[in-house]
Amino acid sequence: MRLSVRHRTTYTYDPEADRVALRLKLYPSTHSGQRVLDWSVSVNGDTVAPLVRDAYGDQIGLWNHMTPLGAAEIVASGTVEVTDTTGMIRDLPSHPPPGIFLRDTALTEPDAALLAFARAITAESELERAHSLSAAVTEAVEYRPGLTDAKTTAAQALALGAGVCQDHAHVFIAAARSIGIPARYVVGYLLTDDEENTLVETHAWAEAHVTGLGWIGFDPSNAVCPTDRYVRLSCGLDAPDAAPVNGNVLGQPDIGFDTDVTVIQGQQQQSQSQG
Repeated sequence: MRLSVRHRTTYTYDPEADRVALRLKLYPSTHSGQRVLDWSVSVNGDTVAPLVRDAYGDQIGLWNHMTPLGAAEIVASGTVEVTDTTGMIRDLPSHPPPGIFLRDTALTEPDAALLAFARAITAESELERAHSLSAAVTEAVEYRPGLTDAKTTAAQALALGAGVCQDHAHVFIAAARSIGIPARYVVGYLLTDDEENTLVETHAWAEAHVTGLGWIGFDPSNAVCPTDRYVRLSCGLDAPDAAPVNGNVLGQPDIGFDTDVTVIQGQQQQSQSQG
């Protein structure tokens, strides 16, 4: 499936920021299930080319503004051809040791309840345990927007029994790591069908490293492994580590945020806005 993506994010600063520095992980990589045909990133109309790859293999672009600034509009757009690999991720441009992704973070540190949740997964093979864990997260954490936020931990989401894609990914990652399966957080784009076939979302899911197979994606929010409707953008130990945009601002202004994504697949335009 060929997907054309336009992802716009605008930060507004009140009063104007004295200096803005942005670190961008907005460059999807080509791998066995995903081929980037064309892609560009700009900030306030200035093209930002990727400079380096980080330890996870994601391309990084940097943008700095040294004078007072009222707003920064970030636009990532391009065309990606995606094939269904039943969630398997191969031929990435970088191969960090899987053990890196056994390290807990403040958002994925398990408590006693989460450890017990993970230990209840009794499937024999590592692959079966990963699939069973994803299904268990889907059942244990209902998809309910508005109850959690960016600071909600995996343990808190599991205790609440509700959350969004970030929470599903964090619970899966925390549980997988606790039973010895390396797992990481993934950010990307997801083309979904609502009743009018008009919904597209920026999305988050998890990947687990299975011995002998490599990295496999799991999306507990939708109870599937990623298909050809998913565009993989960036990864990390948790949501902040994988974030497509990170910034430093001098002047300590109040920061406003607005984002929207548009995807065109074939002749049909599908879009979602968030504000």
